[in-house]
Amino acid sequence: MRLRIEKAIYGGAGLSRIGEGPLAGKAVFVPMALPGETVEAHIVEDRGSFANAELDAVLEAARSRIAAACPYYGVCGGCHYQHAEYPQQLEMKAAVLRESLERAGVLPPAIAVLSGGPWGYRNRIRLHVRPGAHDGPPALCYRQRGSHTMLAVGECPIAAPVLVRSLQAIQQLAGPLRIDQLCDEIELFTNDSQAAVLLSLSGRPSGDKPQAQLHNLCAALNSEVPEVHGAALFRSVDGLEAINSAAKSKGGKNKSAPSPTRAALANWGEQALTYTAAGFDYRVSLGSFFQVNRFLVDGLVDLVTRTYSGDLAWDLYAGVGLFARALTSRFRLVRGVESAPSSCADLRENLGGTAHKVVESSTLDFLRLQAASPSKAKKQTRPDLVVVDPPRAGLGGEVTALLARIAPREIVYVSCDPATLARDLRALLQSGYRIDSTTLVDLFPQTFHLESVSHLSLR
Repeated sequence: MRLRIEKAIYGGAGLSRIGEGPLAGKAVFVPMALPGETVEAHIVEDRGSFANAELDAVLEAARSRIAAACPYYGVCGGCHYQHAEYPQQLEMKAAVLRESLERAGVLPPAIAVLSGGPWGYRNRIRLHVRPGAHDGPPALCYRQRGSHTMLAVGECPIAAPVLVRSLQAIQQLAGPLRIDQLCDEIELFTNDSQAAVLLSLSGRPSGDKPQAQLHNLCAALNSEVPEVHGAALFRSVDGLEAINSAAKSKGGKNKSAPSPTRAALANWGEQALTYTAAGFDYRVSLGSFFQVNRFLVDGLVDLVTRTYSGDLAWDLYAGVGLFARALTSRFRLVRGVESAPSSCADLRENLGGTAHKVVESSTLDFLRLQAASPSKAKKQTRPDLVVVDPPRAGLGGEVTALLARIAPREIVYVSCDPATLARDLRALLQSGYRIDSTTLVDLFPQTFHLESVSHLSLR
């Protein structure tokens, strides 16, 4: 059918509506189509109130349409917007964010935009290991778009160059060292200078000497990529699979998720790296969450923390302390609240040598305790600022209600999901807060994913 694309929607597709016939008015979602384009598409899934389609041809292209930079684009499920010039990507994301907020009755001021380089920005990538077969060796793969089918890749233009070199070197070693007998997933993480790379492997080794297998792989890899400094192998049920299923998996955020035991079956070399951001050195261990965009970490920290000072600040869902550490120079006391054991250990290290406090707890349990305090104690511990950076599920009703009861003077909400952000902001506005500013932070260029930072103050 012939369709006119009205706008971009969260999820990466373009929205159109069938113009005539028995399905007139039905919403149709077309991946890889841009606002204003006329396309030819066919429906692949009818969900009643809407339908999903596949793009067959672009009949009238938008002026912002470009050729994709990645040879796997369209088949790989990792990117959604490589067919659009980068300014157009930002416009689409800002429109999605604004519509999500307005639909919930939240009317923010003009949405500002913070962006960086659109390529080579990822400091972390996760690959699946496809077992070897008679027609080829094991392969490192992403998932194909809309399926669980594996797609072997030899490059990734949104990944930091050292990660691409590591990927290619591992692929060369995959056959001779039978990497598929060691693991079924590999996560690669590098620091700000690309001087160090850590590997987190997940799987159920078929051999009885995983330590020797891991050593052989890493020793050979280090000779090709000297930046590879450390690795650990975790059993799948305890490792990356469980953590990623419990956490916000899209953007790569594993913070404050229910954390399974991270006992390693084997390890090699260093188990943490130093990441310099916003003027501070952070320890980030294997399994700990850290922001994925190496170009925007400094800008994000500045945006979240720069205008605040006072007596007491809370950093909830603190991770390794990216925001908490920056706040220590501005507040007499900072409390970093984190539940994931690996991130909490790093948080203690990163706040070490200061008078500031680490609370190993879920945000919900921490707030319940604070809200239950006697009135005098509650007044003494009322924070001037609360920073929240929750998983994709957002804060939820009880956390927003507890925040309203505690009534910090100011709240900074870092969000990676516009729908849950809109829900939570609506609750906070009804509790007496106002939105002072909202900024789209494009941590994930070429994808539909978006981060945002909203500054709120008590009226």
